Amino acid sequence: MTERTRVAVIGAGPAGLLLSQLLHERGVDHVVLESRSREEIHTTHRAGILEAGSVRALVELGLDRVIREGDRHDGIDLRFDGEMHRIDFRELVGESVWLYPQTEVFADLAARRTEQGADIRWQTSVVEILDHDGANPGVRWRDAEGREGELRAELLVGADGSRSIARHAFPEQLRRTWVHEYPYAWFGVIVEAPRSAPELVYAESERGFALVSQRTPTHQRLYFQCDPDEDPDAWDDARIWTELQARVAGPDGFRLAEGPVEEKTVLRFRSSVVEPVRHGRLVLAGDAAHTVPPTGAKGLNLALADVLILAEVLEGWLAGAGDDALDEYGRRSSRRVWRAQNFSAWMSRMLHTTPDEPGFERRRRIAELRTLVESEAGRRYLAEGYTGWENVR
Repeated sequence: MTERTRVAVIGAGPAGLLLSQLLHERGVDHVVLESRSREEIHTTHRAGILEAGSVRALVELGLDRVIREGDRHDGIDLRFDGEMHRIDFRELVGESVWLYPQTEVFADLAARRTEQGADIRWQTSVVEILDHDGANPGVRWRDAEGREGELRAELLVGADGSRSIARHAFPEQLRRTWVHEYPYAWFGVIVEAPRSAPELVYAESERGFALVSQRTPTHQRLYFQCDPDEDPDAWDDARIWTELQARVAGPDGFRLAEGPVEEKTVLRFRSSVVEPVRHGRLVLAGDAAHTVPPTGAKGLNLALADVLILAEVLEGWLAGAGDDALDEYGRRSSRRVWRAQNFSAWMSRMLHTTPDEPGFERRRRIAELRTLVESEAGRRYLAEGYTGWENVR
């Protein structure tokens, strides 16, 4: 049996669910297909710093738990030469960010869409993209029980993450992928311990970078720079804490609050951008279209911004504008994506060591950091980039 809908959304992460919500608000019939279970997505721990614009978008939809339960941060600390240097976002650009895990953004959107009776098909994999370059695109799907079916739509949206099946449906000769692999990764841990600092601390040291973050009042999320092939199982708690404390040590006596390590992973660094983001009646959004390293806290925010732009563009297209109108989405999102790539790469290179880094290069990076913190224009640039570029939509 072949089913029909107006928009088929592949992927029910935050990007896919936000698009579902926006389509619902506009009265557009749609179906969301997701290969994972709702529980699997909700229990996959992901960090989350939400830009001011992302928070406003959620609140405008009535999803205000981020304000009630999220942790507002009015700045960050850059730590180098063993000293703290605060970047005050509120003072510099009048904005804040919110520490609010991506899993909670997902939970809020999933709960709202379930309450509203959305057609979200969990554990249903798209096994083939059909006729996306024609007027009658569709997908062939298979659910957890092995049942198969076909769904046809006027438009397909691939919001199915960095391993996107939608992206690979684009013809190879037309798809351009810009990729940069970084020579370092983050060793991330979740530890049972109270906060070591009220806001995020980005620490540069001769041993490499470290990030001090929070998860809840009783748990911290901490990272330190490592080799991309590092084996987390080779590190016991004592070794992890010794390394983390060494990365943040300084004459001011700052130390991390310690506790049991509950989770440890290695997060590789990779930037990628796919162009174009539309082929026929298939468009890409979120990680299916681009990925960034986590240093600038841009990944989730870019995905949400994509969807906000796409929803605006779809209003005209669904009202009868030609398919070329869909290209406006790519033109608008591309500006923000490349700006975020630049910001993320800049922060990453400024704060991280590289293998066999010459002494000159490290001293140059410290000079860059000091120039930044001692310049109001430099601090403002960082604050504007970190809290988001509202005018780039």
